[in-house]
Amino acid sequence: MQISLRWLKELVNLETISVETLITKLTLGGFEVEEVLEVELGNETTLALDISSTANRSDSLSIQGLSLEIAALLNHNPSQLAYSTKTYPWSQEFESLISNDPIQTNCSGFISLMIENLNSFKSPKWLQQKLISSGFPVENNLTDFQNYILVETGYPLEFYDFDKITAKVPNSKIQLSLKGLEEPYQFLARNGNQYLLEESVLVVKADDLPISIGGIIASNETTYSMDTKTLLVEASIFNAAQIRQQSRILGLRTDRSARYEKSIKNTTLLEAIYRFISLLRIENPNLICKLHTISKPIKDPVRTIQLSYEKVKQVLGPIQKTKTIDADYISPQLITEALTRLQFQMTYDSPKGNWDIIIPSFRNDDIVRDIDVIEEIGRLYGFNNFLTRLPPIKNLGKEDWDYRTRKKLTSCLINLGLTELIQYSLVNQESYFKNEVELINPLVKDYSKLRSSLLPNLLKAVDENFKKGNSVLEGFEYGHIFSLDSSSLILEREVVAGVFGGFSTKSNWSATNTQLSWFEAKGRMEQLFKKLNICIYWQSYQPIREKNIFHFYCTAEIFLSNGTKLGIFGQVSPILAKKLNISTNIYLFELEFEPIKDQLKQNKLAVYQDYSSYPKIIKDLSFIVKDNISFSKIKEVLYINGSQFLKEINLLDEYRGQSIPSQHTSLCLQLIFQSDVETLQTENVETILTNLTTILTDEFDATIRV
Repeated sequence: MQISLRWLKELVNLETISVETLITKLTLGGFEVEEVLEVELGNETTLALDISSTANRSDSLSIQGLSLEIAALLNHNPSQLAYSTKTYPWSQEFESLISNDPIQTNCSGFISLMIENLNSFKSPKWLQQKLISSGFPVENNLTDFQNYILVETGYPLEFYDFDKITAKVPNSKIQLSLKGLEEPYQFLARNGNQYLLEESVLVVKADDLPISIGGIIASNETTYSMDTKTLLVEASIFNAAQIRQQSRILGLRTDRSARYEKSIKNTTLLEAIYRFISLLRIENPNLICKLHTISKPIKDPVRTIQLSYEKVKQVLGPIQKTKTIDADYISPQLITEALTRLQFQMTYDSPKGNWDIIIPSFRNDDIVRDIDVIEEIGRLYGFNNFLTRLPPIKNLGKEDWDYRTRKKLTSCLINLGLTELIQYSLVNQESYFKNEVELINPLVKDYSKLRSSLLPNLLKAVDENFKKGNSVLEGFEYGHIFSLDSSSLILEREVVAGVFGGFSTKSNWSATNTQLSWFEAKGRMEQLFKKLNICIYWQSYQPIREKNIFHFYCTAEIFLSNGTKLGIFGQVSPILAKKLNISTNIYLFELEFEPIKDQLKQNKLAVYQDYSSYPKIIKDLSFIVKDNISFSKIKEVLYINGSQFLKEINLLDEYRGQSIPSQHTSLCLQLIFQSDVETLQTENVETILTNLTTILTDEFDATIRV
């Protein structure tokens, strides 16, 4: 926004303030001065400032609003102009009519008036000079008055030719309304362009005739001209969200709509109308003004904020000491003065050190919490006057369990040779799963869904790396996945997923290169849980939801010892591997993060003990059991009943053959016994072994082999 420095001096005393000082104050106050311009006004040159403000400061989009802001920054009193204190004899009647009228919907204020006996549209020379210095072209007609009110007060007025409206509307008493269309309408705007208006677009209607797109642009058929004798003036405050939506739909943005998009308030709307009428009376002393359509302005609710002096000190910190200020922190008196300069009404409770502040309605958009008030105090006092010294830290932060779990899990996965990967959290429409969560308004169609699993992206990464010559990619990734439950509610979970295998390696120096087998891959997973000190068990699983990713016969579910499902592990589907042209010996896992975290919380600290120096006794135990009994279950029972001396159980052999009954298998276990305090006697071990064989026979119906 271009502001004339000469015009600004009429509203604020800047005699002792240089341009450089003013620019510095504005910049530190949050208003960026883009450029200092020299404007030619006849035989003299004047300066103008091109100033940009933040989007939430609609009160500073006019010369009046900006002058109040500059006065507050400089701690000067704003000047009172003659017209701003003038009272009009008809203003009280005007306001009484408005206050009795019902509220108009879709806007916080709507006023229209008819102006008759317009004989001259000439604008005064002083007005033209102010427009030129503010960057507006002079047309010496009603547009000059329209632009002047916009710059001075910030309110965009809309003008219509009332005679043109009456010629198109047969009704002698025209009713103005603000509402949507009943059906699509072809609208010819004042800029000469045609716009197809849908039913959702808000328009100003004269009876059933659309005369303007609400808050954006007037119709070309009813716009004013040099021949206009009766002018219809619309002064309204539209909803900012409504105007932004309409501008986006139509692809049309005007100076008027740009103001409404910033959410201007109706605080001084009546004063802007009075000012406009008084300007027209300069060249038209016999002007007749009649109210046409009026509505009661909707007032914003009063917002009260309580501010604590202790919080001000905590946020802003200590101040720089000067010759006049010897305090460590900004004083309550200076805070009260700053709030008064901002036109905040307040009461200060000295014993409690609290202010109860009433926020003016024109600052409701940007002053919402006490921290916003503290920012205003810092702005006016000058952030450069506060020390940048950081306060001492009294309480050291601690790592939460989420962070500690990721840290430990990441360390274990990296030790297994995996690399952490980070990928995009959105996926394209081509999916491996059904009922995925779709975005309502995606930025790109290729990324229109939320991930329901991390596995597809991991396989995609393997494929991309393989195509670019990197045939070895073993990695893991943390991420949130989303799914729909039976009630179509969106569920969110955090998981960790990984991929490994797919290339030939040696198990030892003398072996040949071989691909990673299913059992070797499963062993790597067990090694992970052993590092985490988490007890798990496996269960065979035939994938249904994940059938497009996992091998149908080489997939298993992982459970905690308490029965909680931890995740899924399996070999890649050969069909998918062929489609992606990758190895079939690639293995995938996806684990739930929360159960891992909960389990690590329950784990006790590891206690280390001396290595036993006493000899071990090794016994072999062979027996036949049904083949549907898992080795892990047998192992668990043996450890429970094998006394404190049973240190280790190893599977030496599994055999199925003609000598073994159908649906049975022969297992040979190696049991290692050792004491930490004495040398074990063979008799003691034999007693334990006899007890274990009895338990195997009773619990698993096992047949002991000699």
